[in-house]
Amino acid sequence: MTIVIIGPAHPLRGGLASYNERLAREFMASGDAVQLYTFSLQYPSFLFPGTTQLSTEPAPAGLDIRIAINSVNPFNWWRIGNRLRKQQPDLVIVRYWLPFMGPCLGTILRLIKRNRHSKTVCIVDNIIPHEKRPGDKWFTRYFVKPVDGFIVMSENVMQDMVRFNIRQPRVLIPHPLLDNFGEILDRSTARKQLGIAPEVKLLLFFGFIRHYKGLDMLLEAMRLLKEKNGGVCRYHLLIAGEFYEDRAVYDEQIAKGGIADCLILHTSFIPDSEVKYCFCAADVVVQPYRDATQSGVTPLAFHFEVPMIVTNVGGLPDLVPHGEVGMVAEPNPVSIAEQVEAFFDKGPAYFLPRLREEKKQYSWPPLVKSIVQLAGLAAGEAH
Repeated sequence: MTIVIIGPAHPLRGGLASYNERLAREFMASGDAVQLYTFSLQYPSFLFPGTTQLSTEPAPAGLDIRIAINSVNPFNWWRIGNRLRKQQPDLVIVRYWLPFMGPCLGTILRLIKRNRHSKTVCIVDNIIPHEKRPGDKWFTRYFVKPVDGFIVMSENVMQDMVRFNIRQPRVLIPHPLLDNFGEILDRSTARKQLGIAPEVKLLLFFGFIRHYKGLDMLLEAMRLLKEKNGGVCRYHLLIAGEFYEDRAVYDEQIAKGGIADCLILHTSFIPDSEVKYCFCAADVVVQPYRDATQSGVTPLAFHFEVPMIVTNVGGLPDLVPHGEVGMVAEPNPVSIAEQVEAFFDKGPAYFLPRLREEKKQYSWPPLVKSIVQLAGLAAGEAH
């Protein structure tokens, strides 16, 4: 097939770009011709609180990436939509993660569909965003109409689609492994790279820091654990990720809680080439979210074979069976602290056999197969 993937890709950074590039390689491995259409302008500044949207990594080798789409320029939408309409790809795969993108992506898809050939499949990260803004529902309703079928990655998003009365075919496929971040390193090598002592019991919070991700609850859990242990840091927390909101609030909480000596701060964007050090150094990855659909951190933890502590929200506990692959806490500091202790009572090695077994489920071929089948279903064809 000829395939176009519309969504973030290099030189943009982050998990969406990594996922789209990995998906392109999976199709290419089957002999398909793939182009990635990424953004020349992805977010206006008011939607992007980070330092930069651009990666410092070299461009991925062997991928055909077109830097073409301006998310705020309707003339650009028409130009790109008409270009792809004339190009007549067999399959267009589009990512949808933020209602702001609805007008841009919905217009491009409508124009492509005029060729009466291209089939469109959307991989949905969120239908209802974590941080709501005026116009969200209208933008989403506009976007979904030209889509032939949907891939969702959690039961929560599936239910959100029902509430939106979206009738197109949809398939639930959990987020595949993000296995394009390097091989598993031994813990001593990773910790030496980060300057972390080998005997430390290390928790990892990874990713952009936003309110819904609950870092403040995890910091309070760290305070409770230190207090319970007589003011001694029995556990340490590596925070690896960029602040996407006011850092001063967190700095104040750390100072008031007296937990600075329990923390290791790498609070800038973590380049793809350095992700492996953070995960392979950790005993456990903690996702203390207040709200979630699915998380790209989970497939990273599975890839690097690091157990997890997650909160009982969204699709997170579905992927982390309690007491087997990790622990499930309620979204509050007391429960998170309790599950940290319960995890280390068992020990990281306890979870590895089941984690390695569960990991086998999250490969890329089932996703590719489902995308192709959705496109065929929409066209009334058998594949």
